[in-house]
Amino acid sequence: MTLTDLIDDAALFSLEHQLHLVDVLGEHDWHADLRAPRLEFIGPEKTLVCERFHLLGTAAPGPRSWLWAWANPSGFPEELTRLSAELRAHGERLGIPELTRAEIPFAELPKNPEHPVQVAFLFAEAAKALSGCWTFYTGEVSGGTRVAFLMEHPDFMLPAPEPARTMRVIQQALADLPLSNHRRALSSYAALRGFQQQTTPDGNGLILTGPGFDVRADFNDQGLITHLNLTAHPGQ
Repeated sequence: MTLTDLIDDAALFSLEHQLHLVDVLGEHDWHADLRAPRLEFIGPEKTLVCERFHLLGTAAPGPRSWLWAWANPSGFPEELTRLSAELRAHGERLGIPELTRAEIPFAELPKNPEHPVQVAFLFAEAAKALSGCWTFYTGEVSGGTRVAFLMEHPDFMLPAPEPARTMRVIQQALADLPLSNHRRALSSYAALRGFQQQTTPDGNGLILTGPGFDVRADFNDQGLITHLNLTAHPGQ
């Protein structure tokens, strides 16, 4: 198990949650009180208050490094940093050094991320795969430093899957996310989203079956998708 494996495992299910978060929040400002703790998203028509969230860490452009919340000397409440400490324990168990070291330089991360937003995203993806908490938020705090949270709220729960949304998630993931193994990422998404999945008779593809539709993906020898097709069931 590597950090790259975790990122692939989380990728599509994570993306669907982030797309849903955009739908829920719309245009907004944000404010965090880490002592309360309280995280607010302030929109033109409503304010959503999230009182259960987890501080993962910060990505800073000056030292060009990620600092885990459990190692931050600022003394944040233990309830905010507990999940990051649990990730450290997972990293020790799985042999993933990026989860066990207090501070990690950008240059040592997969895909060579250059921007703090990219780094916060990578560590949030790994955290999602291990914690089962799937909604992520990052905001700028000072001097370009990005803080990363995982959040829990009833409004962040995904609606039932439907064909167009599922295809959008898969296609956008292929276009925008730093995936290393498409087959692994798609299989993980099917398992997390509750789709049935089976290997095609020729062994070169996967068929995912959701409510009222099938998605077939064919792969090359490197595990990358070469063809993608959605079929709606009769009556859908």
